[in-house]
Amino acid sequence: MIMIHKQRVLDSFLEYVQIDSETGNEKAMAERMTEELRALGGAVSTDSAGEAIGSNGFNVYARFEGTLPGEVLLYAAHMDTVKPGRGVKPVIRDGIIYSSGDTILGGDDKSGIAGIIEAIRSIKEEGIPHRTFEVAFTISEEGGLRGAKNLDYSRIRAKYGIALDSSGEVGKIITQAPGQIKIHADVIGKTAHAGIAPEQGISAIQAAASGVARMKLLRIDEETTANIGVFKAEYATNIVPDRVSILAETRSRNLDKLNAQAKHMVDCLQAGCDEYGATLDCRCETNYVSYHLADDHPLVSELSGAIRSMGIEPLITSTGGGSDTNIFNLNGIDSVVLATGMSKVHTTNEFIKVEQLERTAELLYRLMTTAN
Repeated sequence: MIMIHKQRVLDSFLEYVQIDSETGNEKAMAERMTEELRALGGAVSTDSAGEAIGSNGFNVYARFEGTLPGEVLLYAAHMDTVKPGRGVKPVIRDGIIYSSGDTILGGDDKSGIAGIIEAIRSIKEEGIPHRTFEVAFTISEEGGLRGAKNLDYSRIRAKYGIALDSSGEVGKIITQAPGQIKIHADVIGKTAHAGIAPEQGISAIQAAASGVARMKLLRIDEETTANIGVFKAEYATNIVPDRVSILAETRSRNLDKLNAQAKHMVDCLQAGCDEYGATLDCRCETNYVSYHLADDHPLVSELSGAIRSMGIEPLITSTGGGSDTNIFNLNGIDSVVLATGMSKVHTTNEFIKVEQLERTAELLYRLMTTAN
């Protein structure tokens, strides 16, 4: 019999979302998680990752030694939230949790944290035998997966990992995600008086716009996307602008396509500069790489079986977004993302059903207490 305490997982979630933890300000949440994992009997440690990435928080690690046989799994979630995430006031209506409307709710990713903590608490409370497992709560996921990039992977012995960090109902397993390249570009022209001697100037805006106009953007194919996020130049109208700053990205689940799209975008900017005599200063940064676990991978098979044991048909799918899982896979931990039921994340309309919190905790309980 599954012994999830339904009211407790709800109460924990409501408490967690009221702890301010916007990216870079995760200290209070990290301290709370350290305290709770230690109280549950985990071998807990923390790191100094925050100092390296400009956060006041830190990553939290825990290991729980068990007696049941089975692959050691890493259960992960991130502690930071996007803005506006200060002063969250959760509201429950008809079995659904919302924010008060002026902030996000923070289900991304405190729904995952609540599920992990409740599963462990229920197991410990009932004295149920369990497998050995590990926990990692990260900082600054929303700021570019920087907490996961700065984890001390020598502390993690698990070879398989699960990040509780996706919208959609419990039962969704994300086995594929794209890599991402960010493009930082400055188009440099030549300033001049736009009314008296415009022919003596080179408009960086004109050159940059020409480059962007040549690009294939947004949906490229079923695996690949591209977007311009920043196109910035601020000058008086009587000045020929001599610099434009551009920040762009491309994502793809195919490495060759990812690199080809990045090259295409840079080539287009160079062509625009060549057309008008401007100069391009450009840097491409691989933010994270893609991953793909096969449907018959042992981890995917185990998760599918646990989900079916709850009377839910698993949905094995892909995503267009990155997560800590991209970094786990890069560091030798075969990992997937599981949905927790969060909806409309990163908006003030975010919500989650109470039932989904309960199901997340139940699924984790089943995984932790089933011999493999």
